[in-house]
Amino acid sequence: MKRWQIIFVAVIAFLGISLAAGYRLGVQKLQSTVIDALGPGSRVSQFKVNWFTIELFGLSIDAPKGWPTARTLESEHVTIVPDLRSLFSEKIRIASIVVEKPYLSMLRTTGKLVMVPSLTESKSQRSESKDQNKASRAVIISTIELKDGSLDFYDATVSQPPLRTRFTQVEAEIRDVAVPAAEKTLFDITGVLKGVRRDGEVKVSGWIGPGARDSSSRVVLTAADMVALQPYLVKSNDIRVTKGSVDLNLASEVRNRKLDGNGRIVLTDLELAPARGLFYTFMGLPRGTVINFLKDHNNAIDIDFVLKGDTSHPNFTLNENLSTRIATAMAGQLGKSVAEGLGTLGRKGLEGAGDVVEGVGSAVKRLFRGS
Repeated sequence: MKRWQIIFVAVIAFLGISLAAGYRLGVQKLQSTVIDALGPGSRVSQFKVNWFTIELFGLSIDAPKGWPTARTLESEHVTIVPDLRSLFSEKIRIASIVVEKPYLSMLRTTGKLVMVPSLTESKSQRSESKDQNKASRAVIISTIELKDGSLDFYDATVSQPPLRTRFTQVEAEIRDVAVPAAEKTLFDITGVLKGVRRDGEVKVSGWIGPGARDSSSRVVLTAADMVALQPYLVKSNDIRVTKGSVDLNLASEVRNRKLDGNGRIVLTDLELAPARGLFYTFMGLPRGTVINFLKDHNNAIDIDFVLKGDTSHPNFTLNENLSTRIATAMAGQLGKSVAEGLGTLGRKGLEGAGDVVEGVGSAVKRLFRGS
């Protein structure tokens, strides 16, 4: 080889080695950041750094004191694929995060929905405020995938101890996640809603904008168990449901925190507990009226309803809004006027997507900015 050819090959080889070493150094730095961000109570049985990926095996995060279950997150295998060009830039870009067979527990309290608190909650509001004011590198994740997951949803707004609703076979794809948020984040989630007498299917899709002020979503339940879902639809002084299924199709839009939604719910094969008096009701309607209507309409109640409200208002609560709107529509469907018995929208505090999105944003911020 000629001298210039030897020099050219040597330079190319040197650049290749330097690039590979730099990339591996960046990936190792990202590894250290992830380990620190997981915090106390977290365990990883194996952490593998490849040339183009980071892999976590046997990830587990213990729940804090007072949590309704022992763990907040588990996963057999997590794969993180960073963007080579961004590791040393002002914006960290993650091509994908794939979480296989995850388990997640979530807790809903008045005005708040918490998941993986070791990641999404700061030690104090003051600490969080300081963190937000720090100059930090932006993080952009193209895709987050959950494969064959399970979820325990604990809801303290409907009962104490918190009501547990279980989802299995969860498949999710979340796209265009950014911290700080700048564009819409898109999501598409499917799963099986476990019931007492039967299992149903659930599909949730849509997008949410920066700050959760705007969003668009569609929720579809197919053949879900009415017994499991009745705490969300039936008031505490109503007669209990012993059997039945729910089909729900709800499309909602939020613009500047103003909710506007339209939905249809079908209650099929309802069986109500025996009445112990003359004035027992189901969703505010006389038990006998409901049973007679079912007999005359193929044992089904088909209801169109609307959802409206200001999600930023302190008196807004999604539980009461949903159950009241459906009960009002049912009263119209059955030809009865029971508006006075439907109650108010409740005073339980803000419940909206903002809390969830801010929590996710905090988690991502801690994972990748190294603070």
